[in-house]
Amino acid sequence: MARAAFLAVARERSFTRAAAQLGVSQSALSHTVRALEERLGLRLLTRTTRSVAPTEAGERLLRNVGPRFDEIDAELSALTELRETPAGTVRITAGEHAAQTILWPALAKLLPHYPDIKVELVVDYGLTDIVTERYDAGVRLGEQVAKDMIAVRIGPEMRMAVVGAPAYFAARGKPKQPQDLTGHNCINLRLPTYGGIYAWEFEKRSRAMKVRVDGQLVFNTGLLRMNAVLAGLGLAYIPEDVVKREIVDGRLIRVLADWCAPFAGYHLYYPSRRQPTPAFAVLVEALRYRK
Repeated sequence: MARAAFLAVARERSFTRAAAQLGVSQSALSHTVRALEERLGLRLLTRTTRSVAPTEAGERLLRNVGPRFDEIDAELSALTELRETPAGTVRITAGEHAAQTILWPALAKLLPHYPDIKVELVVDYGLTDIVTERYDAGVRLGEQVAKDMIAVRIGPEMRMAVVGAPAYFAARGKPKQPQDLTGHNCINLRLPTYGGIYAWEFEKRSRAMKVRVDGQLVFNTGLLRMNAVLAGLGLAYIPEDVVKREIVDGRLIRVLADWCAPFAGYHLYYPSRRQPTPAFAVLVEALRYRK
């Protein structure tokens, strides 16, 4: 600070202009420069009532030290610009469905505009500790996000759908209510998020229930589950948006639709104490859900 104060006064030839440049009072600036002179045991500035000029020692200091400080200032400015420019790697963990339907479409649009941003997306069904595993953020359903995390909604409400192939229903009939599923061949999903095989959840007129179904197939990936239901090997409980096209074109038939209520969709979450980088901030805004 003392050397910066001297350089400003020596260059401006004025305490008034130097003080305005540095954003300090004239008295504080004068005190700082005088303290530097006392520490060096040399007078650096000649002061009169009308002007300020460097002494011989002051000229030498200005000539030798000034350019070095200019270089330092330039480097600091470059570092500040780097900090403010969206760049670097952002690590995110998310489930398969969120990665395919929310993250990937957003990333495909965003990344071409920000070539210095890199994204590492890890598909994981477990409730990963993002702090321990050093992720910048995670993506989970709203109800699964811990209360001490900042949560940003990135998707609409979700609904599940119970679907089956026409050939399956022709052979086995259609369930009329959730309890009927116990008599059907159901395709299960085993997720570490839920500590085992996922129970199918239903709600109608504030009446909620979970049904544990059985069948010949258990998967830990949505892709194989989709292949199996299209092949007529059983009923599947799948996010509505995933099977919408197949329902429209008749390859799948939906049942128990009135029992599948909407619920909170996906949220991006991260620690409240985290200081977002420009790259992370850009990504959050790109993912933020807007109706």
